Amino acid sequence: MNNIKMAFLTGMLALSMSTATNAQESSYSYGTVWEAHGIRILPGQFENYMDHLSGSWKQVYDFAKKEGHVIDYHVLATNNARKGEADIMLVIEYKDYMKTAEYQDFQKKIDELLATNERKADKEFGERATMRETLSSMQFQELDLK
Repeated sequence: MNNIKMAFLTGMLALSMSTATNAQESSYSYGTVWEAHGIRILPGQFENYMDHLSGSWKQVYDFAKKEGHVIDYHVLATNNARKGEADIMLVIEYKDYMKTAEYQDFQKKIDELLATNERKADKEFGERATMRETLSSMQFQELDLK
């Protein structure tokens, strides 16, 4: 074997060993994906918004759990919210990111479940503006420490 081939093979072997070693040396691995939405509920609308969450919102996330996309979800009340802070946080833990085709298939199932379509769902989303204001939406990926 000539020196050029030997150097190339040695380099490739060292690179593959280095990559495997670096992956093993990491002190974490990627975990689940989380979304958090900070919601300010408009005056006099708390019960109405909670009715919405207890209805179709909960139905969607229970179905998503059954389908294996969602691990869990939570509605958290803010204790002693200050001016400008959210009244509640909607927190959803997803198994992983969805590919576009997977998301589209899942959305079709949701539309069937709720007997709706994209146009109707968009209208209903707009109507909820009388109940709440979304202050923030964030997405996180958990880092599982080893």
